[in-house]
Amino acid sequence: MTPMRLYLSSYQLGSHPEVLSDLVRGDRRGWVILNALDGVDDEVRHREAERQIANLQALGLAAQELDLRKHDAGTLAAHLGDPEFLWVRGGNVFMLRAAMALSGMDEVIVNRLEEDAFVYAGFSAGACILGPTLSGLEECDSTTDCLATYGSVRFDGLNILDRPLVPHIQSPEHPESEALTRVASRYDRTNQPYWPLRDGQALVIHGSTTTLI
Repeated sequence: MTPMRLYLSSYQLGSHPEVLSDLVRGDRRGWVILNALDGVDDEVRHREAERQIANLQALGLAAQELDLRKHDAGTLAAHLGDPEFLWVRGGNVFMLRAAMALSGMDEVIVNRLEEDAFVYAGFSAGACILGPTLSGLEECDSTTDCLATYGSVRFDGLNILDRPLVPHIQSPEHPESEALTRVASRYDRTNQPYWPLRDGQALVIHGSTTTLI
């Protein structure tokens, strides 16, 4: 695996947000991506953007929202600049995948992680998107909503991780825990390796070291 910096949480910042803070270099400025929430009420989205930005600010990280719907491959790079991190919120993984594809953000993430140019961090769908496939996640995320919003559904992940990531395992307080336990059981039956995360946990990759915390 190419040396890179990833902080992939099951839910929100997880139990060890200081690890994310320690991974970030430079001026500690970055972007929050909420396109897994595409289709929700604008006011709800605005409040959630403020919440995520405030949570990061408490770690000493400065962020603004980057709405991928406003960009394509021709405009994204200039607007993106040189952030020290991305924080990608959970929601509908298929919405997020579609937004990344249409904006060209998927290729930017792959290329810049190969250069170790920034930290990629996120939770739930924002973490799952880095797997080789999203197949099975339709158990909890609507493909119908994505089809209605974007006109197509993609099941390929960004193929950064060596196996799928399944969040909210054994997390009874999370409403998607039961559905994702079924996803994990399906992987178990087919001997498909995956990264299981309980809420509070995070998968951290720093250089050649991979740790589940």
